[in-house]
Amino acid sequence: MTLSSLLEAAITGLVRFETVMQKEKLPRREREKLRQRQEILTAGLTLFSEKGFHNVSMHEIAEEAEFAIGTLYKFFQNKEDLYRALVLEQCSLFAAAFNEALEQGEDEIEKLRNYVRAQYKMFRSHLPFVRLFIAESRGVSYSIKAGLDQELRARYYRLLEKIASVFESGIRNKRFGNIASPYHLAVSLDSTIHAFLLLCLDEPEKHPFPEDPDTILNIFFQGMLNG
Repeated sequence: MTLSSLLEAAITGLVRFETVMQKEKLPRREREKLRQRQEILTAGLTLFSEKGFHNVSMHEIAEEAEFAIGTLYKFFQNKEDLYRALVLEQCSLFAAAFNEALEQGEDEIEKLRNYVRAQYKMFRSHLPFVRLFIAESRGVSYSIKAGLDQELRARYYRLLEKIASVFESGIRNKRFGNIASPYHLAVSLDSTIHAFLLLCLDEPEKHPFPEDPDTILNIFFQGMLNG
């Protein structure tokens, strides 16, 4: 897929997730506002991904979105507000996909397999946002970062609790050995997945993400010690 198609998929997927069940009930004026807002976010993601947060102005975003600058300020107070909305909405899309994956599957192992698959699927299909978030997470001004950190940490902790509940269920059902707390297992699994993803991002040909989720899960299920 091209960069533009990935950017478009990132935003249009979010629109479907948040509004598909409500859109037909909204007045035409409200539907038009939603469309304008998403087009602005699409333009913001395009430019932030290409140039970085600090090198993009609201005027450039307005030009990319083909709106008057005043239209942007109807939706966002400033560039920081637009960036924050973009990150939170994209992260909501990721969270929805991960939670759905953890709720599917006949047993705990299949739920974890689904989660590994979902991590890579979202990573691959939203690569421009992933690159942007990694690059800018240490560079955005303190006021944005502080606000984002608080919300994103809360979302991440909820995700860890969800993963931990799968491990807890597996231990209770004798599928997993009781070798560590479910929460610590969740942290370890998620950290391992992220390590594989970052390697893939850095050198995809040398370190492709494993197609079989058991390549990662077997690190936990089989261990390294003999006897």
